[in-house]
Amino acid sequence: MNIIHIAGHLGADPEVRFTSSGQKVTTLRVAARVRRKGNDDTIWWRCTVWGEQFDKMIPYLKKGSPIVVIGEVSKPEVYTNKEGNPQVSMELTVMSIQFSPFGRSSDRQSAAASEAPSATTTETTKEVFQTTSAFTGISQGSAEASTNSTDEEIPF
Repeated sequence: MNIIHIAGHLGADPEVRFTSSGQKVTTLRVAARVRRKGNDDTIWWRCTVWGEQFDKMIPYLKKGSPIVVIGEVSKPEVYTNKEGNPQVSMELTVMSIQFSPFGRSSDRQSAAASEAPSATTTETTKEVFQTTSAFTGISQGSAEASTNSTDEEIPF
């Protein structure tokens, strides 16, 4: 099993569909930027979420959202695009999704500046954190501490 962590931004809103047997499948397109020898390159990943395990998080994910995805890598497939150039398809079966602590989308920055935190926002954050922490093993006390911190309190 090959497990990988990908930190990047969503290239499109999550796409939800159902198999013929009724199983839910959510597809995330994640762009991860790589810098090599002074050149920026983008690697696109098609991340597949099976079932309803991250349903509480999906509504908060929009195009441009920073995200960290952990999952099992499938064997890369090489195909030829419309222009006749070889391309590589990178696929990942998602085991965990986390909101990225690095970078923010412009929508979140403007929303955060215009709104004060409310009780419903804190409760929703706790619910989403509990969903993601089930895989990572983080306790409820950590969830409460993380919802009460601000960017100024982070030491880096």
